[in-house]
Amino acid sequence: MSALLVAVGASGLALAVAYRFALQYRDRVALPRRSPVEASPADFGLEFEAVDIPSGDLTLSGWFVPADRVQDDARGARRSRGPAVAIVHGWESNRSRTFAHVRYLHAAGFHCLVFDVRGHGDNPEESLPISVPEFGADSAAAARWLLERADVSAVGMLGHSMGGSGAILAGALEQRIGAVVSVSAPADIVRMTRRTFEMAEMRIPGVIATPLAWFAARVLLFPRGDSIAEASATAAAALYRGPLLILHGAEDRAVPVAHLQLIAEAARSTRGPEDAPVETLVLPEFGHRWLYEDPEARRIVASFFARALAGPVAPDVAGERAADCVVERPANPTYGFGALATGPSNRS
Repeated sequence: MSALLVAVGASGLALAVAYRFALQYRDRVALPRRSPVEASPADFGLEFEAVDIPSGDLTLSGWFVPADRVQDDARGARRSRGPAVAIVHGWESNRSRTFAHVRYLHAAGFHCLVFDVRGHGDNPEESLPISVPEFGADSAAAARWLLERADVSAVGMLGHSMGGSGAILAGALEQRIGAVVSVSAPADIVRMTRRTFEMAEMRIPGVIATPLAWFAARVLLFPRGDSIAEASATAAAALYRGPLLILHGAEDRAVPVAHLQLIAEAARSTRGPEDAPVETLVLPEFGHRWLYEDPEARRIVASFFARALAGPVAPDVAGERAADCVVERPANPTYGFGALATGPSNRS
């Protein structure tokens, strides 16, 4: 009897310690450090509309960058109806840091939408934790906003890091999304949480680290009522049936490249011969960011969207235009989740 009481007491103490750790973890990572919106499409000579995107009870700040006008001999320059791509930034980033993607996709002929996920950029601060489900909900809201526009014929999503997970979740939530490109995305919140332990140099034995990461993730998600499955890109990938392209850097220190394979396997596991394909691309010399600096990556992304969304031009033409486009990193390149894992490579 005394041994049982000792065991129960030890278990209770361990749970109390784990819960205190999880609360402290949530206090540290639940809300993003906000980075200011420092540029606009006008800085790159692009026309744009400042827009408000409804997402539940929230209104998200965004910019819609229309495709260039095409010359019509009868009516002069005009804009035709065509496909659009919504671009989702990562953790602690904002819409002004996504212009490299806007520039090459716009050059390929797409309408583009960039927006601030809740708690980021120009949006008000949040009091409840923000994680993958919120990125997914806001991304799906952006897609629905685009689908309501008369000048948009089809919608694709492109997201980076947590925004990449959010883009996949959006595809599962809104099946009218015609194609998804996910870049450097974490496979699920438990693996992402455990990776933050490692990046913080917490020396937690593996036998403890994984269940502790699960528990910490569960405590993080609890205030909004989200589940572990609802914060999983792998679970969402198994539900999305549209064309999916997953990109990753082989040298990614923030989100190891193994996450790509986990997402791809989940997506393929539920697809039949009639479903759209799942494509992957691993860039050997890249880390967590700046994959758009590779011309071949730009070519593949633009041609993928042109093929999946039926235009605006032939896939090979879209790819060529994107590959030839000059892109630049943001002025302040170190921020957010990936900054914790930046190594000596300038492509981390």
